[in-house]
Amino acid sequence: MLRLFHWLFPHPLLTLLLAIVWILLQNSFTAGMAVFGLILGIVIPRITAAFWPERPGGIRTGKMISYGVMVLWDIMVANVQVAWIVLTVPNSKLKPAWITIPLDLRQPEAITLLAGTITLTPGTVSADLSQSGRYLLVHVLHTDDPDAERDGIKTRYEARLKEIFI
Repeated sequence: MLRLFHWLFPHPLLTLLLAIVWILLQNSFTAGMAVFGLILGIVIPRITAAFWPERPGGIRTGKMISYGVMVLWDIMVANVQVAWIVLTVPNSKLKPAWITIPLDLRQPEAITLLAGTITLTPGTVSADLSQSGRYLLVHVLHTDDPDAERDGIKTRYEARLKEIFI
């Protein structure tokens, strides 16, 4: 029975996410759309399972939810900060910086989530991942201390992601 479950749902969270996204994209909830969303949520991960030779390990859902809430808060705060910088700091006084962040994360999913978090937060952009996957290149719009920015990303985001991914 467990083998059938793993065969049918190779990525259960992806199945759930695809079904929910499908329902939200329809802009109205009907039983037919929910069933079709569930079918898509089963079929798409099943078809693409061959491209995922290493399934991601477990995640701590509670910590992931608190991480998401923290990131949403950081995005709102960064929007205000970037707006303030754009309105008050002349271009000649901007201090952009390229920061190389050494990564302790090894799971591709965790690194992708970190890079996405950095890019979603206004004022920072993930630009490149090193060939070895051990360094992330980040551009910061304005900073007085690039080392503090690097340390902030490592402690605020990377440390939490290490706790989330088992």
